[in-house]
Amino acid sequence: MTKVVGVRFNMAGKIYYFDPCGAEVERGQHVIVETARGMEYGFVVGPVKEVEDEEIVAPLKPIIRISTPEDDKHNEENLQKKKEAFAICKEKIKKHGLLMKLVDAEYTFDNNKLLFYFTADGRIDFRDLVKDLASVFKTRIELRQIGVRDEIRLMGGIGVCGRVLCCHSYLTDLVSVSIKMAKEQNLSLNPSKISGVCGRLMCCLKNEAETYEELNKNLPGVGDYVTAEDGGHGTVQSVNVLRQTVRVIVEEGDEREIREYKAGDLQFKKMYRKDKSDMTDEDREALAMLEQMEKQDRLEKAEREANQAAEREARAKRMEEKNARADKKAKPQKPEKKGPGALPEEVEEIKTPDGKEKKHRRNRRNRGPKNPGEQENRQKLEDNAKNKETNANRHGQSSRHNGREHRSHSNKDQA
Repeated sequence: MTKVVGVRFNMAGKIYYFDPCGAEVERGQHVIVETARGMEYGFVVGPVKEVEDEEIVAPLKPIIRISTPEDDKHNEENLQKKKEAFAICKEKIKKHGLLMKLVDAEYTFDNNKLLFYFTADGRIDFRDLVKDLASVFKTRIELRQIGVRDEIRLMGGIGVCGRVLCCHSYLTDLVSVSIKMAKEQNLSLNPSKISGVCGRLMCCLKNEAETYEELNKNLPGVGDYVTAEDGGHGTVQSVNVLRQTVRVIVEEGDEREIREYKAGDLQFKKMYRKDKSDMTDEDREALAMLEQMEKQDRLEKAEREANQAAEREARAKRMEEKNARADKKAKPQKPEKKGPGALPEEVEEIKTPDGKEKKHRRNRRNRGPKNPGEQENRQKLEDNAKNKETNANRHGQSSRHNGREHRSHSNKDQA
């Protein structure tokens, strides 16, 4: 278990854990923390608590300090500066003729980076735009492409229920919503009734999806043939999921009667399922539109997860490079050379003529050949030079000896 404190940077943003470092922080207090993007200004969402080590993303970074009045003032200045940056970036986009919609701008607390969020139908080559913006703001520029759901989450708004949008008020992560959830809740498949401001399926469909799925396990489907405990039997006309009641068209002879039963009083086997062939043209159109919306939502989610994974990899790579540089600085330096080309001294043991061992310290010079072939050639040249010198000495000795013999013979002749 580790003591942590949860911090958010946006109203409905994700909660990140930080080490309180013994500081007493309360809910709602603003703090200065260090993140992968640099220094950030966030607010505490709860008191200090203990969580399992598996829930923590290492390394757990500490809270630098509780915000001061100067920090609050600096944050207000950044909010004003981002409005100016938003207007300038919008003009630059128009100047470069890029098909993209600028959504929001954001400064990091230490003004080390300026981020722009935009939406577009496809990939955008904004390299020239980044260079232009960097020359204006004199800081690091990052352009991040987001989806329509992220756009509405940043901008906010009012839903069809009359309340603030779920994604802007309390949802920490964007949930995946499918058509199956609408079918389980017996909702109309009209896209205008079950889609939100962003044009995708409403996030609130996810809220009760598990409850409806559990309740529907005990209910027959519309059109299923059922048998009641009182002997009545017929096909299901409608079901009430929350009350767990079923309306059945009971056939008795030539007469038909609608009766209401509790789900527990019926015996049934689910056989009938509404197929696309039984739908009207309008239903098929609506279903095709909903399937397209669901597919687009899945693609945006996959792209968002890929971008997050790429950011994590880049962050890990930067941490490895930082640790490598720190290790390199911490390593002991090599001993200094005592002269040009000098290497560290070596100690070798040699034997003197009287048989005693003696340690001899010698200094190696960096003049030896690095290639083994050059070493062999040099050794051969030295051997040849020694042989020539030996032969020359022998020749000189024999000449001197022959000269003495010759002179001795001449003396004898003279005698």
